[in-house]
Amino acid sequence: MDSPVYRELGLEEEEYRSIKGLLGREPNLLELGMFAALWSEHCGYKHSRPYLKMFPTEAPWVLQGPGENAGVIDLGQGEAVAFKIESHNHPSAVSPFQGAATGVGGIIRDILAMGARPVALFNSLRLGPLDNPRNRHLLENVVAGLAYYGNCAGIPSLGGEIYFEPCYQGNPLVNAMAVGLLSPEKIQRGRARTPGASLVLIGAKTGREGVQGAAFASQELGEGVMGEGATPQGDAVKGKLLMGACLELAEKGLLEAVQDLGAAGLTSAAAEMAARGGSGAEVDISQVPLKEENMTPYEIMLSESQERMLVVPQRGKEGEVLKICRRWNLSAAVVGRITPDGLLRVKEGEKILAEVPVKALTEQCPVYQVEREAPGYLKQIPQVSLASLPEPQDYREAFLKLLASPNLASREWLYRHFNWENPWVLRGPGAGPGLIKLKGQRALAVTVDGNSLYCYLDPERGGAIAVAEAARNLACVGAKPLGLTNCLNFGNPEKPETAWQFYHVILGMSQACRVLDIPVTGGNVSFYNESPQGAVYPTPIVGMVGLVEDEGKIPSPGFTAPDWVIILLGETLPELGGSEYVKVVHGMVGGPPPQLDLTKEKILQETVREMIRRGWVKWAQDCSEGGLALALAEGVLLGGWGARVELPEAVRPDAFLFGESQSRVLLAVEPVRVEEVMRLARHQGVEVNILGSTGGKNLAIWTARRALLELSFEEMERAWREALPCLMEI
Repeated sequence: MDSPVYRELGLEEEEYRSIKGLLGREPNLLELGMFAALWSEHCGYKHSRPYLKMFPTEAPWVLQGPGENAGVIDLGQGEAVAFKIESHNHPSAVSPFQGAATGVGGIIRDILAMGARPVALFNSLRLGPLDNPRNRHLLENVVAGLAYYGNCAGIPSLGGEIYFEPCYQGNPLVNAMAVGLLSPEKIQRGRARTPGASLVLIGAKTGREGVQGAAFASQELGEGVMGEGATPQGDAVKGKLLMGACLELAEKGLLEAVQDLGAAGLTSAAAEMAARGGSGAEVDISQVPLKEENMTPYEIMLSESQERMLVVPQRGKEGEVLKICRRWNLSAAVVGRITPDGLLRVKEGEKILAEVPVKALTEQCPVYQVEREAPGYLKQIPQVSLASLPEPQDYREAFLKLLASPNLASREWLYRHFNWENPWVLRGPGAGPGLIKLKGQRALAVTVDGNSLYCYLDPERGGAIAVAEAARNLACVGAKPLGLTNCLNFGNPEKPETAWQFYHVILGMSQACRVLDIPVTGGNVSFYNESPQGAVYPTPIVGMVGLVEDEGKIPSPGFTAPDWVIILLGETLPELGGSEYVKVVHGMVGGPPPQLDLTKEKILQETVREMIRRGWVKWAQDCSEGGLALALAEGVLLGGWGARVELPEAVRPDAFLFGESQSRVLLAVEPVRVEEVMRLARHQGVEVNILGSTGGKNLAIWTARRALLELSFEEMERAWREALPCLMEI
């Protein structure tokens, strides 16, 4: 027996009954498709909405929190930043180039919708191991797609992160983040309030692509049919023209409301603008510019054709809006109007094709709270301790193995595809947070972080560490964190184990946000990241922005001079669980992940920022994946000078060197500043150790009793820089 139509569209029987109750009648096919799209997990957030309320979202400097196209933070001095991160996982698995490209295009339009000029892009990628040809194909094409759109749009890509784990073999993750600048008084919002105001569709014409994109993103890969229509095609040249038009419209203050067309296309854009404004909307599909013949109303209303925006001109400004868009060589047409009745009405001329309460689509989607259950795998994870692991016979070999690990090696192979040189860019990829010039001596610092292995081993602690590490990265350039956006990538939310992971990750993240005083301004939830091979690790990605008050005091990305004194702030614990060292050198994945004391973390970050503010710090690097070893190596490789370091005796050498204890920052200061640094650290209650100094061309590491290793610059560079290119050429 054939499945009912509503099931084919992804709706459950109870949901179908609810729709009939809300309408007081049977829905027609178009109405059913509209409900199916906006009640999908991708649009409706029906398994995550209650949990997202756990995040702190307010602060005096938050101009726009969750609920709009992007969050906006006040930077002072007449500047604000709009920023958002979103996923394009399923489309990238099926069509990696277009999936990644349209992910970038979509996130750019979210920033444009707030009235901001996009100034930087970031990304976070997760794939299976590169010894698999499919994963190399995915990586090559995902990076090409990201670069194509960003480069053509003229927006510099300033950083990101990438990790390779077997769990992503069948379901890669592609998260894209955009950052834009604007004047606080120029913020636009997607709230249509004025009855009779026109709805104007601008940008590209509407085609058949992506008609069931929202439903496709709300099921596991391998279910149903993954047809070509699931992945829209991006046109970066058209996207750049659209960007120019949107910025001109924003600058001239011509719009009452604006909404990007993404998932569920015209249906979502019209419904969301009307719902936010407490109004209704009427769309005449006969006025929609089409690029294909014989398109059905269903296809027109649910198409996810790219490079489109829906705008509501200020009263009397409709003609000027149309004129500007056409001057930018964009399609522009009045396709409807705002109504006072709270309905989304779809017409073809005078014929009514669909009539649905706006709030039924946007606010009355069912919410599910699945009973939570701890995953069984947690009981089977090996518990790693110093007693259970032998000390390396050859520290030199272990160090080089870590440097060549795909998860730690240089990302130059990736970022060389991107353009990032730009008048407003102070620091590009490969050297910590991206840095963007602001007015005066100020700078905006942006980072993207997330350790999914920690979250697999302990979701709550892993979630907290994701926030803490991002904030620590910003502290290392002297930036105070002001807000974060997140992309929460998980498996099937209908499974109790996934619900448990999701809850505990958000619990950990929200606790860290509260202690560190960092509001969440929005983000994205991506569920159903599963394939026949199983679910991905719980993967929360944090995009964070912070403010540097004096760009002249930002530390160097590496050891650029000899005779600097190397100092470690923070306590190193005898722990190795969750570390890259245990995985790469000992061949096992085990826990628990590193401990985290959020109060100590906050004090450490405040201390580092204060030292940088006073101009004492020449170089700063947080100790995270790869531990002290990777921090030292990057100091040498990014600066050109070597170092000689002696490890304290309190902790076994491999734990001190390769362990990933949190709340630690490595500094380099001039000798005349050592006493001041030590005094301030002790006053703040931060553990502090002098480890050595910069100089020469080699990295030498000792304990009081023996030499552990000595590596030349060339040896380290070869292992670190050549790892990814070699893997890609297998």
